[in-house]
Amino acid sequence: MTSPTLAAEPTAPEYLAAVTWAGQHDGPILLEGGKKALFAGGSDALSAGVKQSAVFDFDTTKWSDPLTLGTARQLHALTPLPGGKALVTGGISAAGGPALATAELFDPGTGKWTPVATPMKTARWGHSAVLVGGKVLVAGGSTLRPDGKAVALRSAELFDPAGTGSWATAGEMTDARTGHIAVVLGKKVLVCGGSVPVGTTEDPALAFCELYDSEAAAGISPWSPAATMRHPRSGHTATALSATSVLVTGGKAPGVTGDGAFDPFARATAEVFDLIGAAGSWKDAKPLPGGRAFHRAVAVDGGAVVVIGGADDLANEAGYRSALRYAAGEWKPLPGLVEGRWGFAAVAAGNTVLVVGGVARSGQAAAGQKTELTKTSEKFGGGS
Repeated sequence: MTSPTLAAEPTAPEYLAAVTWAGQHDGPILLEGGKKALFAGGSDALSAGVKQSAVFDFDTTKWSDPLTLGTARQLHALTPLPGGKALVTGGISAAGGPALATAELFDPGTGKWTPVATPMKTARWGHSAVLVGGKVLVAGGSTLRPDGKAVALRSAELFDPAGTGSWATAGEMTDARTGHIAVVLGKKVLVCGGSVPVGTTEDPALAFCELYDSEAAAGISPWSPAATMRHPRSGHTATALSATSVLVTGGKAPGVTGDGAFDPFARATAEVFDLIGAAGSWKDAKPLPGGRAFHRAVAVDGGAVVVIGGADDLANEAGYRSALRYAAGEWKPLPGLVEGRWGFAAVAAGNTVLVVGGVARSGQAAAGQKTELTKTSEKFGGGS
């Protein structure tokens, strides 16, 4: 069987507004049935959170009417729930503002958001939130110190959608981190990379990883160290290849490397995690043809991953148009986006990938040196 070929369709309908999604877990999710995707929140060109949300129907290629969140959110997390509902947690309403502890539930039957009666135990943004063992695991992220500076969190908590809507503690991670990625592997969750605010201009990226065991015995911490990635990463992607393996790609430029050289570009490296033994292991994958960060990666049919867009830096930059497909250890180029972008939303239904919004240009690459967002959407149609 030949590999699916993807081609951009510039006529995909525009989103409600020009929005960027800059987090790792704030992107769209497939609703029950896998033919509709829910988009929610994000930020506008003034770095203010938005209340907009909408559902895209892959069969009709149309957007629903606007569905308004109760609270404007960016750097939040959006998680699918059993039975077709969705949960949005935390975030911030404006850049530099306090973290949110509130959460909301989306019911596709009514098309409405309703607040969760009990807020999270810890307000946070830039956190991960995944469904594992029938519950939503929220972990890490950032909050503000009393002096107004950001600090990374170690705390984690669980939401039981079948329960009373309350939150329970889920132990503490082995490392405080924010902007990380959590990937479900059966009854376990791999958490990898991210960064730690230390009060400097650039927050150092992490190579440390850890595993959460949803079936850990009572009295034993569900968190344990996992094998360390070969490179520290933030602004990267992590995508499940199977129930036991994860592909990690790219990330922000590492700056000065171990041999004293300076790398001004985003990482082109890739690596694969295998859940073998207590801590798992990492192995090098073939590098990408070029480095990228702030991109997106989505799993498509056949155990493949499509990597899309991104940028090298957030200042004076135009978003990348290129797209790649990873399968069986090999990278193959795909037709590029009509409009380059980073910090956008991407979701796949089978072999059909939808790309929405994001930042097109910033700084000297933008008109008037103002950050330019886009509300355009592009759909990639797959074949076999």
